[in-house]
Amino acid sequence: MSFSNKPRSGYTDYYHKFTQYISIITAPAYSLDPNVKAKTFKPVLTPEESEVFNYIDTNSGRAGITAISSTLKEQKIGVIGLGGTGSYILDFVAKTPVQEIHLFDADDFVQHNAFRSPGAASLSELRERQSKVDYHKSRYQKMHRGIVSHACFIDEDNVDMLRGLDFVFISIDEGSAKKVIFNYLTAQKIAFVDVGIGIEVANDKLTGILRTTLSTPDKNSHVDNYVPYQTGEEDEYASNIQISELNALNAVLAVIKWKKVCGYYHDHIKEYNSTYTINAHMLVGEEEFAA
Repeated sequence: MSFSNKPRSGYTDYYHKFTQYISIITAPAYSLDPNVKAKTFKPVLTPEESEVFNYIDTNSGRAGITAISSTLKEQKIGVIGLGGTGSYILDFVAKTPVQEIHLFDADDFVQHNAFRSPGAASLSELRERQSKVDYHKSRYQKMHRGIVSHACFIDEDNVDMLRGLDFVFISIDEGSAKKVIFNYLTAQKIAFVDVGIGIEVANDKLTGILRTTLSTPDKNSHVDNYVPYQTGEEDEYASNIQISELNALNAVLAVIKWKKVCGYYHDHIKEYNSTYTINAHMLVGEEEFAA
């Protein structure tokens, strides 16, 4: 029997060629054991140290969106605040091919944080009382090589640490720090998204609003109209009510907005501020960019 099995008309592409040979080679084994599969999904390491992932992003290739994902490459991202929303932002951004992800937070990762962060912390990890940035770095550097931790709060004395970043996510409560950060990023022409959650108790149920505010070098005058600068947007949230699903949703909206700015997602409306109202299940986009 000749192993060569080239069709008369030839192969349409390499995918056609290799799947044809795989079928020929595996057919005898499959006839003996139907559970045998050529697709073992064995982890594939990245071939070069210059790659940001420790193993190849087969998900983008499998979905046929590798070229679209490349719009996020070479970026240096900042995440200021690694509480509930910030930790979910990291979770999503760590799965993109950005060059670096800089984490800023001086707090320790303690027990209540475990209830509004992605994944599950062990009791021994909580007893270690690591800084939030080091705890999350240890988790996500297993996948992404470009994570850099900074165990500090950003203020007017060290705000220059943000120089050179391409995009910044801000998820902190401290109003005075926000103002310092916003002014610096605006002056440096660095785009950013600020997120916030306002929660209150009404009739023994939680309700409230999630906010996502975008600022770019082309449009930033609206930010003061939407971002509250008092410490803690609502007392209920400041008291650490465990609302991980709201943190995750706020992070999702922020990351989607960033990807729209990068050209990853199509963007008809180009809103610069959006709010999600829980009890009305209402998502509203505001402040469209007027050229």
